[in-house]
Amino acid sequence: MMNLRRMLPSLFPLLFIIHGAVAQPATISAAGGASPPPKWQTLSGSPPSVVARGGFSGVFPESSQYAYQFAVSPGSVRDVVLFCDLQLTKDSIGICKTDIRLDNSTSIATVYPKRANTYQVNGQEVHGWFSIDFTAEELFNNVTLIQNIFSRPSAFDGSMPMSTIDDVQGLKPPGIWLNVQYNAFYREHKLDALDFIYLATQDIRFNFISSPEIGFLKGVDVKNMKTKPKLVFRILDSETIEPTTNKTYGVLVKDLANIKTFASGILVPKEYIWPIGDNGYLEPATNLVTDAHGLGLEVYASGFANDMPGSYNNSYDPVNEYLQFIDNSKFSVDGVLTDFPSTASEAIACFAHNSQNNTPSGVGHPLVITHNGASGIYPGCTDLAYKQAAEDGADIIDCSVQMSKDGVAFCLDSADLSGSTTAMPTFMSRSTTVPEIQNKTGIFTFDLTWSEIQSLKPNLFSPYASFGLLRNPAAKNLGKILALPEFLTFAKNSTVQGVLINIQNAAYLASKKGFDVVDAVSTALANASYNKDTTRRVLIQSDDTSVLSAFKKNPNYERVLLILEQVGATPKSTVEEIKQFADAVNVIRSSLMAFNGAFISSYTDVVTEMQNSNVSVYVSVLRNEFTTIAYDFFSDPVVEIATLVNGLGVDGLITEFPATARAYLRTPCSNLDAKLPYTILPAEAGGIAGLAAPEALPPAQSPAPTLEPMDVVDPPLPAVLNKANPAPAETPGAEPKDSGQLSNAAVSPSLCLLVVMLSYMYLRHH
Repeated sequence: MMNLRRMLPSLFPLLFIIHGAVAQPATISAAGGASPPPKWQTLSGSPPSVVARGGFSGVFPESSQYAYQFAVSPGSVRDVVLFCDLQLTKDSIGICKTDIRLDNSTSIATVYPKRANTYQVNGQEVHGWFSIDFTAEELFNNVTLIQNIFSRPSAFDGSMPMSTIDDVQGLKPPGIWLNVQYNAFYREHKLDALDFIYLATQDIRFNFISSPEIGFLKGVDVKNMKTKPKLVFRILDSETIEPTTNKTYGVLVKDLANIKTFASGILVPKEYIWPIGDNGYLEPATNLVTDAHGLGLEVYASGFANDMPGSYNNSYDPVNEYLQFIDNSKFSVDGVLTDFPSTASEAIACFAHNSQNNTPSGVGHPLVITHNGASGIYPGCTDLAYKQAAEDGADIIDCSVQMSKDGVAFCLDSADLSGSTTAMPTFMSRSTTVPEIQNKTGIFTFDLTWSEIQSLKPNLFSPYASFGLLRNPAAKNLGKILALPEFLTFAKNSTVQGVLINIQNAAYLASKKGFDVVDAVSTALANASYNKDTTRRVLIQSDDTSVLSAFKKNPNYERVLLILEQVGATPKSTVEEIKQFADAVNVIRSSLMAFNGAFISSYTDVVTEMQNSNVSVYVSVLRNEFTTIAYDFFSDPVVEIATLVNGLGVDGLITEFPATARAYLRTPCSNLDAKLPYTILPAEAGGIAGLAAPEALPPAQSPAPTLEPMDVVDPPLPAVLNKANPAPAETPGAEPKDSGQLSNAAVSPSLCLLVVMLSYMYLRHH
């Protein structure tokens, strides 16, 4: 064997990357003490099994030693099962690899360019590089693994050889699941998985043996094995033909009683249990699990991956998808086959059976603050988005105040209507360029009357639509845009603790449009009695210190400085300057963490520097889509939240998906001091990237600039323009003027797209 195979165990610092404590799933009371274990609706009544497909294949190359080692690290539940797809070499050595074609996930095509072949596999002609054409020595000494899913890290490509089943056994995992996908093919070439299994079971304990081939399963003689593995019939797509019976799997799965004669369970694609309609939404669950349990058959669901979202119903929160299968009122599957075992583990150990815990944010808990309401589910700043946010447990709902042509203050994310409403093409003739606000043409709120704005429909913005990640298409144009008084009335009558009023472009509105937005907000708050109500929190946010100064006279209002630029440090002198104007800051995520491509290289001290001077820190904007989440967080928004809360200690989470943040904070696993059997620990900066060769990593980003005192203070607000002599807005095509405002600088869309495609994540600008 090559030296690399002997070196890998010492190269992998298993305890260096810890995202969770060793765990046996349990239900924990809100007070932190253990409650009686719940009655799971699995066949055995025990918690569902977590089965790691090829190890932690969501991060590392599938079936690599890193992937298998990481899957049994403390980030997964204690009884995680390692899944090996068996392939046989020319000399009958068993290797773990999902695809029968090795060229899809290894370097074999480069190493042996002339040894491709074409075979009939289950009636289909398949071209590629096959294990049956190579000896184990040829594969192990020369071929390395690569990542075959392009949205996942490629930094580990070429650094690890393939794994044998002996390598998996050498890790002493809690369980091993051997899947034999192509035994009929191997028998045609004078190899037999049954012979391999009988020989291997002298030293290896298989907990599960599965196959989509009935003939193979019927040939497994469990009685003569030292251990007694469970036999599981793997059911493929409904139209695929099973080679023994020549019947489709869709037909075979309807005869569970027959399956029970040769198997103790079934492994099915998750869509067999929860179908997804052509519209992308869940259809009613089938009776498959309850029917199988009624016959004594276990049911395992496959196809779980955080970066392969299921239905729109889950709002891109992978935990929600697991809960559909393990924590509903009718059934629970007996296990899940996943590429991200840590997320399955947290769903089972932390989130299941916890829906009744309605604990709000309290002392020591960060605030859950919305960004345009629950704008990941409904169009932002609409009545539906705010109602959803309140139902989802938000503490604070927000309104970014815009002004209409006739002076009505209302809630909308941007002064430009073209992206957040249906203003295009109806009001295309009103489009103008306002360089003080943005460097592109837009249809601005102050050029339309309130009645004209009310005639528009809102648009649900999907920031990652270019990747096919649409948000709740059924609600694309639903909801009503609210005037500021309507928003305040809704908030006061809801369960939220308070409101955040965001004010931007105040200087432009005063000097060019004759609107005193500060006065408009102050009047609306006073009319709604927020200026005297000490039971409701009012946060006034702006990127302009002069706006914040205007609200200093009311001690009930908390002032938040919005820092739109990425900063790497905030010296004490800067923080002291900020304290003259604000009680808190709202910083973007990239001000708290530095990136090396899509890996986190380090965390900044911004939170500590602010909090040492009693300035609270809120972070924005959190989103669930995996494309915006660093590899270190496993494409899991919960791990990102856990890191921000318990790793960096932020005081507030500004999010478009408040339900995800609230669900995490409600689970006792968020309490690191509770000494629970399972805890979701913060991600270690540099932990994942540290396992890759330095030359395999992208260049580290340049250090973010330090925020200096001179960067904080803005000039006084100008006098409000006499509307009798308004300044005209520039017409389309006019040369944009340099506003001198870094926060309003527009980035070339093509440049943004290039950056996204290189790193496959929007990390530096969110």
